[in-house]
Amino acid sequence: MKAAILKEFATPLSVENMPDPVLGTGEVIVDIFAAPVLPYANEVFNGERKMLLELPIVPGTGAIGRIRAVGPDATRLKVGDWVLCDATIRSRDNATNPDITLHGLTARGDGGLHLQRYFHHGSFAEQMLIPTENAIPIGEIKTSDASKWCAITTFLVPYGGLLAANLQAGETILVSGATGHFGSACVAVALAMGARYVIAPGRNEMVLDEMVRRFGDRVIPVTLSGDPQEDQLRMQQAAPCPIDCVLDILPPSAAPSTVKAAIMTVRPYGKIVLMGGIGMHGGSGLELPYPWIMRNCITIYGQWLYPTNAPARLITLIQSGLLKLDNFTITRFPIDEVNEAVTHAAASGGAFRMTVLNSVID
Repeated sequence: MKAAILKEFATPLSVENMPDPVLGTGEVIVDIFAAPVLPYANEVFNGERKMLLELPIVPGTGAIGRIRAVGPDATRLKVGDWVLCDATIRSRDNATNPDITLHGLTARGDGGLHLQRYFHHGSFAEQMLIPTENAIPIGEIKTSDASKWCAITTFLVPYGGLLAANLQAGETILVSGATGHFGSACVAVALAMGARYVIAPGRNEMVLDEMVRRFGDRVIPVTLSGDPQEDQLRMQQAAPCPIDCVLDILPPSAAPSTVKAAIMTVRPYGKIVLMGGIGMHGGSGLELPYPWIMRNCITIYGQWLYPTNAPARLITLIQSGLLKLDNFTITRFPIDEVNEAVTHAAASGGAFRMTVLNSVID
C-alpha cells in the first residue's frame, strides 16, 4: 500500500509503498478514503509540540473509510461498511484507568507508548489496522461525502468536554478559543446539544460575525481587547444570563491570563472544562484563586479527548440533522501531495476550515 512516512522530525514526509497491515483477532483493516490533516500537524512533525511519537511512523489521526477485513470476533461489522476510524485507542486490560494512544499522533505515558508500538501506523495511508471497537459505523454514504464526514474528528474533541460538563439543553456556555479550529467546532456542537446561548470571545471580528451569520442570535460574540480585566468584564456584560459553563480549548501559544479571564466569568456553582494547551510548551501555568473556587462551589474538569461512547452519540446528532457537516470548507489533497497538505493546513486552520488527505481524488 502507499503511505506517507515520518522518518525524522523536521524532515518532509516520504511517500512510499509499504506492506499491507496484517489482521489479528480483535482488529479490523480499513480502506482509507479521507483523513483529516490537523492544523498543527507541522508543529508535531517538526518536533515543536514534543509529542510522544516513536519514529518512523505513518502519522494521521482519524479517518473515514470502508471495512476491508474483520477479525473472527466481530459480530456486527462486515466488509464494505462505512466507518469512522476513532483515533483514541485504549488498552483493554484496565477498564478503570486505560492507557491511551492517540493514533498516529501521541501517547499518554509509557503505557500509551507500549500501545502505540502495536497500533503504530496512522491514517496517512491507503489502509489502516485498528481495534474492532474503534471502527464506528456511520451508515451508507456517498464516496464523494467521505471528506465531509472527516468533520466528525474535529467535532469529537470539544464534544468530549461538553459531555464531561454534562451540558444541558437551556444552559449558557462560554467557549474560550471560539474562533479557532476546535473552538468554532465547539460552538456548533454546543448549539446542537441545545445550549441557550454560546458566548464566543475572540479577536477576529470577521470570524465572530461569520458565526452569528451561520448560527443566529444564540451566538453572542465578544471582541477581546487583550487586557484580561477588561475582557473579563466584556464577556460578563455580553452574556444575557449567568454563564453556566466555561470550556477552554485555546492552544499552547495562548497566554494563561487570557484563559483565566474567561474562566472567571462562570457563575457560582458553575462548571469549568480545561481542554487547551496552556503550559504544554513550558512557561507559566494556570493560576486560579483557591478561595474563589471553594466559596463559589466551582467544579473543574480536566478532559483529554472523549469517552468511548462519544463517537456513536455524536454520529446520531449528525444523522438527526442537529449538527451539520457542511459547516466546513474543505481543501483536498492526494496522498502524493501530503507535505503540501500539511503546509496548507497550518496556513488555513481557522474556524470552519479543514484540510483532508485522500487516497484517491475523485
